[in-house]
Amino acid sequence: GFIFQVTSFQGVAIRSLSTSSPHDHPEHGRLVYKGNLAKAVLGVKFFSYSTSIFNLFMMPYIMLKSGIGVESLLVQAAFYGLIGIFTFVTPVTLHILTKGYVIRLYYKDEVDTYTAITYNAILAEKVTVFHQKDVKIPDITKMFTTFYAKTKSMLVNPTLFPNPQDYNHLMGYDKSSFFKFEDLEEVKEADER
Repeated sequence: GFIFQVTSFQGVAIRSLSTSSPHDHPEHGRLVYKGNLAKAVLGVKFFSYSTSIFNLFMMPYIMLKSGIGVESLLVQAAFYGLIGIFTFVTPVTLHILTKGYVIRLYYKDEVDTYTAITYNAILAEKVTVFHQKDVKIPDITKMFTTFYAKTKSMLVNPTLFPNPQDYNHLMGYDKSSFFKFEDLEEVKEADER
């Protein structure tokens, strides 16, 4: 199995010249999934980053005007701590929680590979290519992880796959090693007899 990651910047000029949908990428294969929270994730991260930048620029001004620079060390530490939480901790936490959110997922039938598009730390689209056999399902249900593509956690909403068979194949549910619900019922009936 193989996995590699590339960061792609899609220019507005290139997108406007194209007559096809901005999500058509034949090199990635067939579009099998589109996350409905992509704009919300991008918006929240952008707002968080812009607030952090604003805080960094305003901090010296606030300190100068409020006279907090001449106050006690404890007041300064509390002030810097509070600003630090909003400036650094919030964007980092948001990125950790949303970095695996799949915006779009493509599938190439002939090579059985997937291309997942996610957002990276600088809000650019990040491409991760992985083979179906690289997909691992977590033993315990995790809040922000549906599956792992090798070690990278990915989050998808199963109900947003237009074709449920695409989700089943991604997760490996269509393999013979998995029991179907009907098979489990037959085994149960046989045990009862």
